Amino acid sequence: MPGGDQEPGSYYVGVDVGTGSVRAALVDQRGIILAFADQPINRWEPQFNHHEQSSEDIWAACCVVTKQVVQGIDVNQIRGLGFDATCSLVVLDKQFRPLPVNHEGQSHRNIIMWLDHRAVSQVHRINETKHHVLQCVGGVMSVEMQAPKLLWLKENLRETCWDKAGHFFDLPDFLSWKATGVTARSLCSLVCKWTYSAEKGWDDSFWKMVGLEDFVADNYSKIGNQVLPPGASLGNGLTPEAAKDLGLPAGIAVAASLIDAHAGGLGVIGADVRGYGLACEGQPVTSRLAVICGTSSCHMGISKDPIFVPGVWGPYFSAMVPGFWLNEGGQSVTGKLIDHMVQGHAAFPELQAKATARCQSVYAYLNSHLDLIKKARPVGFLTVDLHVWPDFHGNRSPLADLTLKGMVTGLKLSQDLDDLAILYLATVQAIAFGTRLIVEAMEAAGHSLSTLFLCGGLSKNHLFVQMHADITGMPVVLSQEVESVLVGAAILGACASGDFASVQMQ
Repeated sequence: MPGGDQEPGSYYVGVDVGTGSVRAALVDQRGIILAFADQPINRWEPQFNHHEQSSEDIWAACCVVTKQVVQGIDVNQIRGLGFDATCSLVVLDKQFRPLPVNHEGQSHRNIIMWLDHRAVSQVHRINETKHHVLQCVGGVMSVEMQAPKLLWLKENLRETCWDKAGHFFDLPDFLSWKATGVTARSLCSLVCKWTYSAEKGWDDSFWKMVGLEDFVADNYSKIGNQVLPPGASLGNGLTPEAAKDLGLPAGIAVAASLIDAHAGGLGVIGADVRGYGLACEGQPVTSRLAVICGTSSCHMGISKDPIFVPGVWGPYFSAMVPGFWLNEGGQSVTGKLIDHMVQGHAAFPELQAKATARCQSVYAYLNSHLDLIKKARPVGFLTVDLHVWPDFHGNRSPLADLTLKGMVTGLKLSQDLDDLAILYLATVQAIAFGTRLIVEAMEAAGHSLSTLFLCGGLSKNHLFVQMHADITGMPVVLSQEVESVLVGAAILGACASGDFASVQMQ
């Protein structure tokens, strides 16, 4: 965050809604986290590839964690609040009540999650149009974006959902509306997931061509016709009702939000590296690739001019850092894939027992176990005969093929703990090779990348970090604040408060 005239002892609250939990942090003017809390949230999978959540459940979890992080401080020193969240689709009726996104008619389950792949036929039809807006999503729209989900709702839940709907929010925008009563959308979510253009606005011809002309007819009131840059102050700040829910003072500034990966990118890509002797010191910020590693991995690179990268989303203007174009690569369900491979192995109960006995996480135990069996060679060579193709949930970038499936080759009949550890290593390596493929695609298109800046849960795993350094051949920088996503959310609140002129790094 740039220097400003902020008052001594000013604090900011960042709230991050991830796939499995809501987290909050109390952050000071230097960007240092002083308090942290998290709370799990519910998920439903009524059938394969259908993933749903509840906006009421998520808001309740936001209230729990914000109250926890402000305990013991004078809440009147809190100047701003910022939200980030997954790019999931929230559906409300004209009175802002939840509507069901499922055949069961369960209205509390009113969110289609980002990782939901129900709209496969819809996204194929959208991509067959070859409409020019697709040029800004790498040439091919992802099933994880909002247009195919909206079309699925229109075609499958006409009476119970579509005809009654008054508001379709990206989850980050739902949270800022809930806090302020302002329905303005963030430029970040609309540009990155809804085909909005920062320069030209909505493209009527696209919505008409894909069968969603309803939005054009009502001047886009259901999906957003007031758009603000991330960090802009919303309305009169926190409403009295929301303030009571969150345990914060009414009227404090609330910022236009960010998608969670973009908050992580904002929190880490502008890090001050002076004085650490790092190779990237003195290099432009455009040489950095922020990799946000959690349930999925997102690869965020910025440029002064627009760069079109086949299979990589963007270029999006000012969607993360004001004045810069953003390209966003990604690997769907990377953290989830590691869990899937490890937990499904026959030796997992033994691993759990041994890790528990040592008071370690299963991954800390696996990392130490790999060190025991690697003998004289570097640990990476343990997988010389075992290879994983990691696209168990399709490929987001740069192949942009949602039909791809995963593969493992080189399996043996044995299923002991050594085999589990090596399969885990091969999975981590496969994800790192995916990052390398994205870097190569971005560089071939015109990016000049020299350093990876990692944040998110997987950046705490030293094996994951080491494999990314080894396989990409690039130095890796880790943030002093591991929870860079929460720092990014708090930066939004600091900007909205007026204490800082911009979210722009200095």
